[in-house]
Amino acid sequence: MFYYSTNAQAPLATLKKAVQKGLAEDRGLYMPQRLPSLSAQFLGSMKNLSLSEIGFQVARAFFGEDVEETALRRIVDETLCFPIPLREVEKNIYALELFHGPTLAFKDVGARFMARMLQYFRHAEGDGRTVNVLVATSGDTGSAVANGFLGVEGVRVFVLYPKGGVSPIQECQFTTLGKNITAIEVDGVFDDCQALVKSAFMDAELNQHMVLTSANSINVARFLPQSFYYFHAIAQLQQLGFDGNEVVCCVPSGNFGNLCSALFGHKMGLPMKRFIAANNENDTFFRYLQSGVYEPKHSVATIANAMDVGDPSNFARIYELYGKDVDAIRANISALRYSDEEISETMCQCMQQTGYILDPHGACGYRALKESLRRDEVGFFLETAHPAKFRDTVQRITGHEVPIPERLQAFMQGTKQSIACQKDFEAFKDLLLRT
Repeated sequence: MFYYSTNAQAPLATLKKAVQKGLAEDRGLYMPQRLPSLSAQFLGSMKNLSLSEIGFQVARAFFGEDVEETALRRIVDETLCFPIPLREVEKNIYALELFHGPTLAFKDVGARFMARMLQYFRHAEGDGRTVNVLVATSGDTGSAVANGFLGVEGVRVFVLYPKGGVSPIQECQFTTLGKNITAIEVDGVFDDCQALVKSAFMDAELNQHMVLTSANSINVARFLPQSFYYFHAIAQLQQLGFDGNEVVCCVPSGNFGNLCSALFGHKMGLPMKRFIAANNENDTFFRYLQSGVYEPKHSVATIANAMDVGDPSNFARIYELYGKDVDAIRANISALRYSDEEISETMCQCMQQTGYILDPHGACGYRALKESLRRDEVGFFLETAHPAKFRDTVQRITGHEVPIPERLQAFMQGTKQSIACQKDFEAFKDLLLRT
């Protein structure tokens, strides 16, 4: 399988190059040259398959031409080694709980898969060079990537995060690790962090000095594996007697890698009726669907901080996937947006009416789904992170005590290790050149 750039000005890339480079030479995002179709037999039998088996079948469709089958199965098994249950919140509304991994966030899946994919290519081809992973985070990406790559031979990770822009527990998960993980505290917002990463990939001197790749959802090995749990969600609904073609999926959306992976799965045959993108006040995609014009804006801070993205990278993939046709996008995807006040109100109401504790991001998804679901539909929203990761916010809003899981408590015992950096690219470049 070859991969092309969304900007159409770069040569085709192999999977290895797409994974190791992250971003194409023309600053575009890599897209698979074709999307394989999954068989009706597999789609009809998913309800009888395990999460790992479902993941392997989907992974083989994406990567089977480039990764040896035994190795690919091992990568999937090591990635999907924790449950991803579907919990009923109220009639016909389910939460897909993606917070049972090592860092209690959905990004554990993509981060663990990518770490093992990089290892595979280094060992299979005897490439002894150190790979430097750059990742910008607005919250959970940094912790998932840092923990997914912790101790991986031949890989160094640089996590760029906005000063004061992530929760204290999230910060602990990537600033206390040491070893091959370096945390860089940027005096700016997430979009500044993301711009630094993208500029680094385009800098000739840096790329001559070190091998660079990204573990943000711009990387095909980060976002494509996230499609696994959408297939698993449909399998669980099939077990409950629902037809996938009546299912609506709602995704709290920031950089849009998560929703993008679901849309790729849908194009491959995943039975799903339609999708909803839930936005906070960073509503670039919502405004695009209204006007047909993509107008990114500077991100603003909200209580759903992992969604604080004003210029979502993966919009380029969605735009490409639907033939650059806004009407085709509108036919399959709708969007709603919520203020901090509305998110807080939703968290309180859901707990009082159902007993289910939402984190701020899941609250966006739950409310958007509840307000959009029709009488003949069933839906699920993604509960993307454990509410304890936003404990102060959740407890202040709901008045409900949120216990801290042991895994999070362990991170909080560590000592913060981070490097302060201005949002100026030359300062960041100098930092990398000195490492």
